[in-house]
Amino acid sequence: MSCVQIIADFGLRSIGIGERILPKKDISICEQIVLIGSGMLWNLYFAILAVVLGFFLATALAVARNSNSLLIRKPADWFVFLFRGSPLFIQFFFAYELFSVLPRNGIDIPLVLTTITIDTSWLTKAWLGALIVLFLNTSAYSAEIFYGALRAVPKGDLEAADAYGFSGLTKFRKIIWPTLLRLAWPSYTNEAIFLFHATALVFFSGFPAWRQKGDALYYASYLAEKTYNPFIPYPIAAVYFIAFTLLIILLFNAANKRLNRHLPSNEQRRVRYKPNLVR
Repeated sequence: MSCVQIIADFGLRSIGIGERILPKKDISICEQIVLIGSGMLWNLYFAILAVVLGFFLATALAVARNSNSLLIRKPADWFVFLFRGSPLFIQFFFAYELFSVLPRNGIDIPLVLTTITIDTSWLTKAWLGALIVLFLNTSAYSAEIFYGALRAVPKGDLEAADAYGFSGLTKFRKIIWPTLLRLAWPSYTNEAIFLFHATALVFFSGFPAWRQKGDALYYASYLAEKTYNPFIPYPIAAVYFIAFTLLIILLFNAANKRLNRHLPSNEQRRVRYKPNLVR
């Protein structure tokens, strides 16, 4: 079988397109590269949605933590403390057990004229349950980054906005928000990279792959088991992660240049990848 045919058969297998039966013997290098690359689609799915959705929740949490109201600040503080204070791996298992005890037939929400039933069985699947955990986890870490940047916004800029008569919303949109992003972006880039790497933990969590539609580690583990050689599939998965990490750095660096385009080149903060050795 040619490599082109293998790409056609297994390139999109992880999302249900192509061959349904996995190869079991005489597995070639091309098959391993294609299958693991197919699984990377799920890692990208988890990372992209969690980062995009978490960006907005993190912003709201950072603003809430900066509020003078205890009713607004304390829930945000405890949310950040809870998800930053517990290991991500434990969060996966706790969430799976929590979602498993929910009614399998759904939760009924009675309304005036009708009753809406929310299906809860999907929460135990990796594509939704694991995504929720990653979304909440990265929101907490990103909120801490944004909160630090929010506190670092120069007071002179805020006083100038008040002198011009800016309303609270206008001041946030034109002064606080752009400055916050500019200050937080290098650290936020590292959080996005770590989250992408953390998607590998989905395979080890309690959330099962639905209909063998697993991520990169799912296929790497399967291939290592079938070929009795872990020194090929796992390095292939590592190369994929490294390649996409470089892509993330390039994309976030382009955004960083856009945020700092008004500053002289010698004053622009550069994006540097600093791996988190302990999470």
